Amino acid sequence: MASAAYLRVYLPEDDLAGYPEHTAGSRHGDGVMIGDDFAVWQEPDDDDAFVAEVDGRRYICPRTPKLRMLEGLIAFRRAYPGSTASLLVPDLVADRAAEELENLQSTRPGERSHILTSPFYAPLRWFVAFDPADRELIESANGLSIRYRTTQHLARLRMERAITVLEGVGFDDSMVDEVSDVEGWLETFQSDSLVELDYGGAARYFSDGDLVIDETAAEVHASLSALEKGDLEEAGDRYAAAASRWAPIQALTYAN
Repeated sequence: MASAAYLRVYLPEDDLAGYPEHTAGSRHGDGVMIGDDFAVWQEPDDDDAFVAEVDGRRYICPRTPKLRMLEGLIAFRRAYPGSTASLLVPDLVADRAAEELENLQSTRPGERSHILTSPFYAPLRWFVAFDPADRELIESANGLSIRYRTTQHLARLRMERAITVLEGVGFDDSMVDEVSDVEGWLETFQSDSLVELDYGGAARYFSDGDLVIDETAAEVHASLSALEKGDLEEAGDRYAAAASRWAPIQALTYAN
């Protein structure tokens, strides 16, 4: 069993006319994943949804676990060149996954992934989408946790600003692309959607005291602001503070 953090997009329930139906459950972001036939990790495959209520408005986030697992497996294989891809994901498995994905997309053409999953840790690029004031310290099913919530419109504005800053100081294209990919994914949803970063099961790797003082989004944005001003030393210090908090947990990705 592994734990994961999540970036989710919830659609306003009153705007879901014509969208593929899912059972609106009361799931919490506990991040429990199980093995499946493809020998990779996935969540339970119930075709249900997360529900959130903010300022009197109800939002729905379809889980689409099968779709996300298939897309993730194929993307993982394509990320590695040559024979390495076949060693990690055998051709037979990849072909079967591609066929299942094609069938799924043909039967539910309007469906797309509303959730990005990161085993063990929350990538720092996710925090770019949120203002530090969006941070909430919450009681989850597994104890104390953290989540951030904002609108799609504000999340994209912050990510577009980050892309401009990173490009302006000459960051490597691969690093800029990591932020651009998330911004591009958010762009596929309507502007009044709710965007949520949920520590999920990753919160269990922190003590309650660590979570209380965790200000990762504030540190990431302070680093970007320092870059904007040309203060590279301050930018490095701020980014290092955020990165060092997550580094021991991120290392579990490579130890697993």
